[in-house]
Amino acid sequence: MKSVPELVEGGAVDLPAVMAVMNESFDPRYGERWTFAQCAGLLPMPGVWLTLARVGDAVCGFALARIVADEAELLLLAVRKDAQRHGIGRRLLDAFLSGARSRGAEHFHLEVRDGNPAIHLYESAGFTLAGRRRDYYSGDAGRTFDALTLAKFEPPRR
Repeated sequence: MKSVPELVEGGAVDLPAVMAVMNESFDPRYGERWTFAQCAGLLPMPGVWLTLARVGDAVCGFALARIVADEAELLLLAVRKDAQRHGIGRRLLDAFLSGARSRGAEHFHLEVRDGNPAIHLYESAGFTLAGRRRDYYSGDAGRTFDALTLAKFEPPRR
């Protein structure tokens, strides 16, 4: 990656680019990928925000999140394959945490497929295992995969 991506707020107009990143980043054999309709239906809901990592007009990553009361959830985080291992995922994760804190979050959580390499990223940011959902993801050929629920708590700063 030659240029450092800027992080910008995204919206419904960016969904085709988000879907392109998602389709490249999530291997269909694991069943983690969301549909356009799922993303489009969620974006206008209160407390939902989309952060894009962009180089020029090209989206190379995104994070989709929501907050309810003091609980924030990272719903999706993806980085294009050719942009991975350049710190973009970390920047998007940090932007999620910062954006959630500014919206009043103290509790943060996410679900990730057991075995997904991103688990290391989340653990390095202070997330810990809070639970497991057996057979949560339905992948190719009828295979299922567990989801791990990871959580982080930050009491308000005084």
